[in-house]
Amino acid sequence: MAKKRQGTISRKTKETDIETVFGIDGVGNYDIDTDVPLFTHLLELFTKHGQFDLVLRAHGDVEVDFHHLIEDVGIVLGQAFRQGIGDKRGITRYGTAHVPMDEALTRVCIDVSGRPYLNYEVALAEPLIVRFNAQLAEEFFRAFAYSAEITLHIDLIRGRNAHHAVEAVFKAFGLALRMASDVRNPGGDIPSTKGML
Repeated sequence: MAKKRQGTISRKTKETDIETVFGIDGVGNYDIDTDVPLFTHLLELFTKHGQFDLVLRAHGDVEVDFHHLIEDVGIVLGQAFRQGIGDKRGITRYGTAHVPMDEALTRVCIDVSGRPYLNYEVALAEPLIVRFNAQLAEEFFRAFAYSAEITLHIDLIRGRNAHHAVEAVFKAFGLALRMASDVRNPGGDIPSTKGML
């Protein structure tokens, strides 16, 4: 039986204290605790729909701003994914998902390429959801993409409600990352003509 792919990362700064165990070969189990309730919920959606297993403890100076915590969680989860995915032998490499939520429709495209890049096109007229500014999602995804060394394109195709849009984005991100990280060819080669990713 193949060993399950998993990354374990801890990061402590003067602004945040974060620990995670990110199981790539999971079933959608999660135990997530952050200081930002909506962000916790979004990460639960990502985990459940991506069928990962995620344990996360993330605390920080949210009395200053949510930015530090959300960006640092992106860094830590991206590092854990990169650690867990290993040499990428036999993976599908690419993943794409479209997710509707009422009037909102999102698209996420991923290449587990070894080349970090984010294109984020999610324009929201009213981005504030309770105390959470949905524009902070871009900071999370940028941090994840650069730490995981993936190419990530996220588009809001249509939608007006910020809550619907950001939830659909996190669901689509989970689905696309699951597709890209699935092992299509166990024991196979690295999916690149270069021989490395």
